[in-house]
Amino acid sequence: MAALIPILGDQLSHSLASLKAAGRAHSVVLMMEVSAEATAVRHHQKKIAFLFSAMRHFAEELRADGWTVDYIRLDDPENTQGFDGEVARAVSRHKAGEIVTVEAGEWRVLAAQQRWAELTGLPCTILADDRFLSSRTEFSAWAEGRKRFVMEDFYRLMRRRTGILMDGAEPAGGRWNFDLENRKPPAKGMAYPGIPAFAPDDITSEVLALVPTRFGNHFGALLPFTMPVTRAQALESLQDFITHRLPRFGDFQDAMVEGEDNLFHSQLSAALNCGLLLPLEVCAAAEAAWRAGAVPLNAAEGFIRQLLGWREYVRGIHWIAGPDYTQRNFLEATRDLPDFYWTGETDLHCLHEAIDATRRNAHAHHIQRLMVLGNFAMLIGVNPEQVHEWFLLVYTDAYEWVETPNVIGMAQFADGGLMGSKPYAAGGAYINRMSNHCRHCRYDVKARTGPDACPLNSLYWDFLARNRDKLGRNHRLLRMYDGWDRFDEGEQAAIRGQAAGFLGALPGGSRGWAKNQS
Repeated sequence: MAALIPILGDQLSHSLASLKAAGRAHSVVLMMEVSAEATAVRHHQKKIAFLFSAMRHFAEELRADGWTVDYIRLDDPENTQGFDGEVARAVSRHKAGEIVTVEAGEWRVLAAQQRWAELTGLPCTILADDRFLSSRTEFSAWAEGRKRFVMEDFYRLMRRRTGILMDGAEPAGGRWNFDLENRKPPAKGMAYPGIPAFAPDDITSEVLALVPTRFGNHFGALLPFTMPVTRAQALESLQDFITHRLPRFGDFQDAMVEGEDNLFHSQLSAALNCGLLLPLEVCAAAEAAWRAGAVPLNAAEGFIRQLLGWREYVRGIHWIAGPDYTQRNFLEATRDLPDFYWTGETDLHCLHEAIDATRRNAHAHHIQRLMVLGNFAMLIGVNPEQVHEWFLLVYTDAYEWVETPNVIGMAQFADGGLMGSKPYAAGGAYINRMSNHCRHCRYDVKARTGPDACPLNSLYWDFLARNRDKLGRNHRLLRMYDGWDRFDEGEQAAIRGQAAGFLGALPGGSRGWAKNQS
């Protein structure tokens, strides 16, 4: 009797544990395009197209490698449009004797996998996802007994464990972290290399024709579509990044430039998070480039820290924080997400640029996400669960295991400091230092009050003032509160009045849009 191997859309790796555990001769791989997953939140059209195309290409690669693949397309008239229904149908169709699968990265989908044994009456083995460099068990052991989970501590452990960027027992270059060298603002007149663009083949073209018929009212632009959707294309994109952008990535990874979507960023996260690339091979490629003298150490270390440190760390946080993590709301924020997060129609130029890039590309780099989009939502007091939903649906690289800690813990401080030692709050000065957005904005970034004052300035101080009961004893915010206290009462009142006026004039909110708009 056959072993049924369901493979999810973010498990597109030939080294997947379930494929290693079962033999080709007596197994059937099941892959499923189901509307229940595309609409669990109303995912960006480009995200849906990327995953369906990558899945279809992966299925063809498996067939070429000798696997029997049962691929259920979205428009199959027999499609039940849910994982449970399709697994049950496949068990009957193939007279399967067991189910072998790899754990999902979302609590909701993992719960579905855990139902399959009872649903089908067959043994269902759920294997650990060993494509990550730290297992759930290893991260839990590291976290046990800690009051706070400091990423730098975990990162150093991972460096020692893997040997990446290590010279014996010591870190390469004598330092663990070169972050202080990686915060340069954009240089005037700098040229930015492009990224590889892949013309849609017949498989991708079919998907691009399908998506608008079923998801055309979802957020975001579907075209142009030039993303890598195969492992070969993803490897080409990796090599292009290592050669053309990694050398300057370190210095300028926090920069933002009007009209420049890519700068020196890798644009590899979507391929990594769906499995077309593996984290170890990407880290190894960056390290090899440094050891060959092709890139500086601060660039290689800064990039590797994002994968070996941060990516593994947030996955660990996701699993130990539990399925209710998205509901945490330490700052008791209740405002609805403003409508312009869907349209980009705002006079705040930094927000407009980040939202417009998100709408067009289903991508924005980490500083746009954290210090523009996340920062603004936190400053105005948006319910963090709504912020989480927005981030989950708009980005091609967003899955709960990576997105939830980044939003709930990092961007919104909704977990009260489980991850971060302070809220990542900033006024206009930070945006002005790290970008050229302010020179094209209608607001005056240097003014706190008045009709032309940058709203971020008053919102920043108002955020600190209204949350003082919760944040006033945070040791990393003492200088900020000292700065607030140096304003006289009249200035404080003017700043808070400015913030109140802006908040009162915000456009309507969008509670429920992500799930319920028809």
